[in-house]
Amino acid sequence: MAASSSSSPKKPILSPHLFAIFLATIILLPSNTHASLREFKSIISFGDSLTDTGNLARLFPSIAASDLGNFLRLPYGETFFHRPTGRWSNGRLAIDFIAQKFGLPFIRPFVGSCADGNASGCANDDFRHGVNFAVAGATALDKDFFDTYGVEIPFPSASLDNQLNWFEHRFLPVVCPEPQDCKTYIENTLFFVGEIGGNDYNYALIQANKTLEVAQEFIPYVVKIIASAVVDLIKLGAKTLIVPGNFPIGCTSKYLTVYQSSNKRDYDPKTGCLNWLNEFSQQHNRALRSQLGCIQKRNPNVAIIYADNYGASMRLYRNPKKYGFSRLGSLYACCGGEGPYNISLTTNCGNPGSYTCPDPSMYICWDGLHFTEAANRHIANILVEESFDGPTLIAEGHRCSSDMYTDI
Repeated sequence: MAASSSSSPKKPILSPHLFAIFLATIILLPSNTHASLREFKSIISFGDSLTDTGNLARLFPSIAASDLGNFLRLPYGETFFHRPTGRWSNGRLAIDFIAQKFGLPFIRPFVGSCADGNASGCANDDFRHGVNFAVAGATALDKDFFDTYGVEIPFPSASLDNQLNWFEHRFLPVVCPEPQDCKTYIENTLFFVGEIGGNDYNYALIQANKTLEVAQEFIPYVVKIIASAVVDLIKLGAKTLIVPGNFPIGCTSKYLTVYQSSNKRDYDPKTGCLNWLNEFSQQHNRALRSQLGCIQKRNPNVAIIYADNYGASMRLYRNPKKYGFSRLGSLYACCGGEGPYNISLTTNCGNPGSYTCPDPSMYICWDGLHFTEAANRHIANILVEESFDGPTLIAEGHRCSSDMYTDI
C-alpha cells in the first residue's frame, strides 16, 4: 500500500523443526477437511507494497530518478540487506519471514525475471520455490472504476487482475509447460492473495480527499475483486490460499497526520489510533471474511485461510513495550520529516530533507504507511502462530451468491 504525496482534508516456544510442522498443520485446516501435514514447495504472492519485493522498480525503471523513487534510496533496506531492494521497509517484509519459516528462499519478483522472459542468466528452476507478483501502489480495482469517482491512480497496469494475468499467461507457461506439471506445482504452492485493497482506499481518502462515505462505497467492489481472484486461482488448481485482511489504518502515522483532530473522542485512549478509520478497516475485513466463507463453503476440499492482519498489528499498538517498541515508536514514523508523528506531507522518507530515527527496531511504522522490519517480524510470527483461522471461516450473515462472488 504505497501512496506518495498527500494533501489534508478534514498477537510455547518450539524448536525450528517442530515449529515448521506446527505451521504446516495450522495452515492446512479448511473448514470441512481433516488436518494434514505437508510441506509447501513454493509460495506465490499477489498484493501491493506491503508484499512487493522489487516489482515496481522493475516495472517502471525511470521511477528511480523521481520523487516516487524514494524507496530505491537508503535508508530503505539498510537494516538487513544494507541496500535498497525495492521493499518498502528498512529490511525484510512479513512475506520474507514467512518464507524463511518454511525453509524457502526469499520470493523473487516476477517482473524482469527469466520467468517473465525479459532476463538471461537464470534457470526456470530458480522460480519453482515461488514468485512474487505484488507491486507497490497496486490496487484491487481497475482504472475505469476510479475514473468514475475522479480518483487518479499512478500504476493502473499493476492491478490485481493484471497480476493474475501475469501468473496465468506469462509465468505458468514458462515454469510448467506441461499440464500435469502445472497441476502438481499449483497444488503444492501456498498462495497469498494480498494484502490488497489498501491503496484503493488510500488514493480515495488521502490523495483525492474523498469522504469516508465515498470510501465505504468502494468496499463491496474491492472485496468482490479479491473474491474473484481467489475463485480464479481455485479454478486453476490452487488448494491452499491465504487471504490477508487490511491493517488498522487509523494507527498509521500518515493517516494520523492527515486526519488530525482536536476532538479527543476521535482517538482510542489506549492506543492513540483514530477510531473511525480503524472501524472502516474492520468494515472491509468483515465483508472480506464473509465472502471468503461463502467460497469456502462451496469448495470444501480447498483451504482458504483469512489472515488477521488487523488483529496481529493491533497487538503491537496496544502493548508496544511487550514487543520491544518505545511508546513514541508505537505511532510515530521512524523515517520521515518535520511534522506530527514524524511525517511531512511534502517530504517522503529517502528524499532530501527527510531524516531517520537512530534505532528502527524501536518503531512500528517505518515511513508513514509501511512497517519496520521489527514490526514485520512480529506480525508474521503472530499470523503463523495464532491468527490463521481457516477452520472458522463462515459466511457471516452474508447471502452467498451463486457464482461465489459478492453480490453488489
